[in-house]
Amino acid sequence: MGLRKFRRAVAIQHKRKMVDQEIKYKILKALEVNPELSQRDLAEKLGISLGKANYCIRALIEKGLVKVQRFRNAQNKSAYFYLLTPSGIEEKARVTIRFLKAKLKEYERLREEIKQLKSEANKLV
Repeated sequence: MGLRKFRRAVAIQHKRKMVDQEIKYKILKALEVNPELSQRDLAEKLGISLGKANYCIRALIEKGLVKVQRFRNAQNKSAYFYLLTPSGIEEKARVTIRFLKAKLKEYERLREEIKQLKSEANKLV
């Protein structure tokens, strides 16, 4: 594999990791605010597929970050509460900090790019 292909593969892997972190953050945030969200509602709210929502929630449950409880008197017997565990709340805080750092880094990069584009545009005028 050439250096160019390697760098591209690393960049794609990094981007996927960032997207996964963002989805994890958004799921934990959404469930903290509204533990009664269905997987379908969560998927729609986050703009992801139902399968991806199911996969992510199962992963969070397996990691012990989210606990599932059935509604007791629900007409729909397949309705669940998704509650953040204490370790889920801690992880949400860590993910929030990482997400914020990544967004600030992205903001600074875009800000610098805008500054350069303005400079180039001013030279053309």
